[in-house]
Amino acid sequence: MTEISDTFRCLKEKNEAALIAYVTVGDPHVSKTAELVGALVEGGVDIVELGIPFSDPIADGPTIQNAVLRSLTGGCKPPDVFEVASTIRERYKIPLVAMTYYNPVFRIGVSRFLKLGKKAGISGLIIPDLPIEESTSYREECASNEMDTIFLAAPSTDAARLKRIAGKTSGYLYLVSLYGVTGARTILAEDALQLIKRCDNFLPDKLPFAVGFGISKPNQVKSIIHAGADGVIVGSAFVNIIADNAHSTRRAGQKLQKLARKLKRATRIS
Repeated sequence: MTEISDTFRCLKEKNEAALIAYVTVGDPHVSKTAELVGALVEGGVDIVELGIPFSDPIADGPTIQNAVLRSLTGGCKPPDVFEVASTIRERYKIPLVAMTYYNPVFRIGVSRFLKLGKKAGISGLIIPDLPIEESTSYREECASNEMDTIFLAAPSTDAARLKRIAGKTSGYLYLVSLYGVTGARTILAEDALQLIKRCDNFLPDKLPFAVGFGISKPNQVKSIIHAGADGVIVGSAFVNIIADNAHSTRRAGQKLQKLARKLKRATRIS
């Protein structure tokens, strides 16, 4: 059992779902990221996705695109992400997932990238632009480094393909809640709840699934968990706080912790 799988198992025993937070490493500066992640962990976050900045983040909306731009402008590179991950793991026992696009992985080399990630304490990897049909060697390398391969499924994914994606996924399945790109929304799409219920009916019990894209409020979290999801992924809501408080890490941390606490309370399964 991997560290991520064990986290979901422990949460299920406590009648809780997972709160997964996304942050872009290097936003507003590499030296601040570990402290900001610490605030999220103190607020109750169970897993952290560390975004590795890339110049063409095709799955992301303006909020995360701007965070990526700030990070790249500040000079953040993949080695900095691994260093930040190491710092976080020294302070907290929490699974870390690296989220990036295939180009940075390819340029470093899949084998070297995974070895560096494993050494830094990263437990899983999300690559939105890598289709399962082209992932065989990547998944083999991940398995040899004991790193989970987390793939995405969307509302448009039919049942047959969803099963194929689930068969290549470990750690958790990332379920995209809406059509389009990332970004906080005020209303949860009905398509998302229908997709959750569909997944809950036929995905293998051993594979948890978490829902992301557009989630920012406790009532949305409750609806998603009530529909059957094992976790929720919140990114833009946290990234907005960091952007709005870029000149005060202390204030940003306080607000991140406050929001994380509210969202975490909503993950309790009644």
